[in-house]
Amino acid sequence: MTPTNYCSRFSVPSLLLFIFGCLLFSSCGESGDASGVVPAEIALIPAPVQLQPGEGTFSLEKGAVIGIPADEEDWNIVATQLSRQLEIATGELFEVQITTEAPITIVVDESIEDGEAYRLSVTEDQIAISAGNARGAFYGVQSLLQLLPPAALARQKQLDLPLPIPVVTVEDAPRFSYRGMHLDVGRHFFDTEAVKRFLDLMALHKYNTFHWHLTEDQGWRIEIKQYPKLTEVGGFRKETLVGHFSEQPHEFDGRRYGGYYTQDEVREIVAYARERFITVVPEIELPGHAQAAIAAYPELGCLDEPVEVMTVWGVSENVYCPTEYTFNFLENVIDEVVALFPGEYFHIGGDECPKKQWEESAFCQELIKQKGLKDEFELQSYFIRRVEEMLTARGKRLIGWDEILEGGLAPNATVMSWRGMQGGIEAAGEGHDVVMTPTDYCYLDYYQSQNPDEPLAIGGFLPIEKVYAFNPVPDELAADKRQHIIGAQANIWTEYIPTVDQLFYMAYPRASAMAEVLWSPAEGRDFSDFSERLIPHFARLEAMGIKPAFRFFDPNGAISSIAGDVEVSLSNNVPGSTIHFTLDGTDPTADDAPYTAPISITGTTTVKAGTFINRVQKGKNWTGHIQWHQAIGKSIALTDQPAEKYSRGGASSLINGVFGSERQFGDQEWLGFEGKDLEVVIDLGSVMPVREVTGRFFEDTGAWIHFPARLEVAISNDGTQYSGLGEKTTVDRKATGKVGTVTISLPAETTTRYVKVKAYNQGNIPEGYAGAGYPAWLFAGELVVN
Repeated sequence: MTPTNYCSRFSVPSLLLFIFGCLLFSSCGESGDASGVVPAEIALIPAPVQLQPGEGTFSLEKGAVIGIPADEEDWNIVATQLSRQLEIATGELFEVQITTEAPITIVVDESIEDGEAYRLSVTEDQIAISAGNARGAFYGVQSLLQLLPPAALARQKQLDLPLPIPVVTVEDAPRFSYRGMHLDVGRHFFDTEAVKRFLDLMALHKYNTFHWHLTEDQGWRIEIKQYPKLTEVGGFRKETLVGHFSEQPHEFDGRRYGGYYTQDEVREIVAYARERFITVVPEIELPGHAQAAIAAYPELGCLDEPVEVMTVWGVSENVYCPTEYTFNFLENVIDEVVALFPGEYFHIGGDECPKKQWEESAFCQELIKQKGLKDEFELQSYFIRRVEEMLTARGKRLIGWDEILEGGLAPNATVMSWRGMQGGIEAAGEGHDVVMTPTDYCYLDYYQSQNPDEPLAIGGFLPIEKVYAFNPVPDELAADKRQHIIGAQANIWTEYIPTVDQLFYMAYPRASAMAEVLWSPAEGRDFSDFSERLIPHFARLEAMGIKPAFRFFDPNGAISSIAGDVEVSLSNNVPGSTIHFTLDGTDPTADDAPYTAPISITGTTTVKAGTFINRVQKGKNWTGHIQWHQAIGKSIALTDQPAEKYSRGGASSLINGVFGSERQFGDQEWLGFEGKDLEVVIDLGSVMPVREVTGRFFEDTGAWIHFPARLEVAISNDGTQYSGLGEKTTVDRKATGKVGTVTISLPAETTTRYVKVKAYNQGNIPEGYAGAGYPAWLFAGELVVN
């Protein structure tokens, strides 16, 4: 069976009650014929290849036996997982026996060739899970658990027997062989219990690879017996940054922070993952992100002088020096790590390796000459190839971030493409296997909404609908190279994720969306369909003891201004819901006006909107404030266009009365210019009095974004001859520290039709700032004309 032989589409009637209500689905199988009405419990995530609901239910009774085909470890693991969860949920024991006659049977079907495929058949008399091997059967068990009430996934008794289970047939297999989630424990440490919960959720969503990021500049998290200082020294930092890295000056909490996993704990986690058919891929970062290791053993660095474990986020210039001492150290570390992780892959990082210390090192420069290398990039490639030889000799495959392409790729390496898709395209074109994990779709540490009460995050904006839209196989990749895209991965970096609750808040439900990207067939995938299944899925997530982000329910608002008219359009992802809104800044209720068409705005207004299901609000409010001024909705022309990535709102977003977020630059109200000035001409439509012009700008020096060097304003009545009326070099920084304004007051009784505004980019970033020597970014928001 192959995934492309089937379609999976769920079309949903208009009746939709929330979670425990009467959510109804109609489903089509391969033929596309309607197959009737089924209960809410048939809302599987990820969507199966084919689902055919039937009539009636199977009744799970006390004392039901779970049958397996043989007394072998893997089959016992699968049945025991099911038996244990049912016992937790009901308080009753479900015995496992070797039999095909039990109420619940797991059977071998050699006709199912895909090792992760399964068939789940629920009739009124029996539940049968068929698979070619135990791994496929395990995924069938995950689908079966999703047919039960959400409380079946709870960590304590919640249900009474008998339990009705809807009659259904599922045929299923994954789209990709590599379905990964990544967890960074270097910036913030999560204990074994948290990691196990992380794995439980991965298993429910049919992920099969856990990428465990174990070493960083800010902490070394795995015990290496030959080098005890790696954890004694490198496992702890003296304090941690408070607030965002971009906020200056930096503040610290003054508290020692750290932790690490003993080798016994690592074995425990690996075994726990193994029982869920999840392979653990360890990551030992090199040659960069090595400051914690160098703090423990300074001789590993190029400076051979003491350093501390890093206390701020970002990239350290302290990198491994490619000496024989370093390679001997890494070989010894690899020996101990390989013994703990039986999986195929060993991740070596390879990303964000500054070359400054290598450039200034006499040893490194001599080594470049001796080895006939071209530059420091080829020195990095030499470094990585040395490590690959160690891994190959131990039966492991090297995998690394896409920087390992620089200077030539190690011959058997697998590339994890994070800086967009291009690195993956190049690697696949050269015949290397690729795991796609671009920041724009896969970084779950990015903000998931633009609500100002979101917890502090690193930046960026990645709503769930964008995660779901991800296609790991780019259209531009040649057809004969697409088999090298073996899958994709969701990444969670933890600079700004200090607690377990926040970890799962950031991960789910976006990881649920990514699971469907990786498992379900690409054809027929539909976000509205997914949304309908996600609503009851929230109850499962909560039953598993996590607090998911309910931002899925929040309304989305768009404010447009054309020819002086301003309209607010509202939408959400929630079928069967109603959006209610107010225009006076008060919180909406179910008695306020329902949204039916774009709302016309004629003056300064605060719109608040909420999603309601059965008159009960779900999620939080969307708030849009329109600050009226003379340029709203007028004609505007840009001399140079912004960068494509930061141009979503277009030029009109500069004069729509909406101020961009004060916490992040990823929303559509900010236009970003890389190394270029902002120059616009606003046509007010007729000559009118103008008193002042205010420009609004964003600064985040950690992200290479700087306030403008100066602002100029000129006016004209004919659009040809302009008179300069003022310039200013001082930006008035707001309380947030990231947003600033520049106001230029015009002479009394100034009248004009055309207003030209020019904000000068800072040029190349000066020394002492992130990205020094590279072009600065200029981010512009509203241009207010009064």
